[in-house]
Amino acid sequence: MSEMDFNENRDGLFSKAVKAGKRTYFFDVRGMRGDDMYLTITESKRKFSGNENEKPFYEKHKIFLYREDFDKFMDGLEAAFTHIHENAPPLQPRQPRNNQGDHAQGENPDASLNFDDLK
Repeated sequence: MSEMDFNENRDGLFSKAVKAGKRTYFFDVRGMRGDDMYLTITESKRKFSGNENEKPFYEKHKIFLYREDFDKFMDGLEAAFTHIHENAPPLQPRQPRNNQGDHAQGENPDASLNFDDLK
């Protein structure tokens, strides 16, 4: 790879976005000198300041993962996933939230849902 190719491709060799509820995870492969690559994993969460008139902002957290660490990272990730799968209670479906973030006590958001209305 020439220096020019490296500079053109360094910032975007591969990208995958995964939407998961209020969060979006970005998996981006980037190039380094010497034709090596690294992975950035970014969690982006849309947040509101509380003022209705303000635009939302995005809280981001980023991990830089270098190729020499992939095996150790995967070992740790798999061990954590295994622990969660073996020890956590079953997942419950998430309840939709109102604009304030929580349902009023005793309120059932699905009570007035009629699936015939969705056709």
